[in-house]
Amino acid sequence: MSKVVLKGFILVPTHELTVVKHALGRHKKLTREEPGCIQFDVTQSQENPCRFEVYEEFISKEAFEQHQARVQASDWGRLAVNVERHYEVFE
Repeated sequence: MSKVVLKGFILVPTHELTVVKHALGRHKKLTREEPGCIQFDVTQSQENPCRFEVYEEFISKEAFEQHQARVQASDWGRLAVNVERHYEVFE
């Protein structure tokens, strides 16, 4: 069993920035509480407030897939539907 790392960034539409930022706190808390989560960081860029750097580590592919499934069914998944995602996933 090898860990999964996701690195990259998201771009939030300007008109959705306030809603997404508000929802992000709960999303981070719930993700960090997941049994397979090692690390989950989402940091807003100082240069571009619509850009957020993302770094995730999960103990296994299964834990990562469970996270993805939870996100799809969550408030975050619904509120961040228009967020542009630029990720690389390493196993």
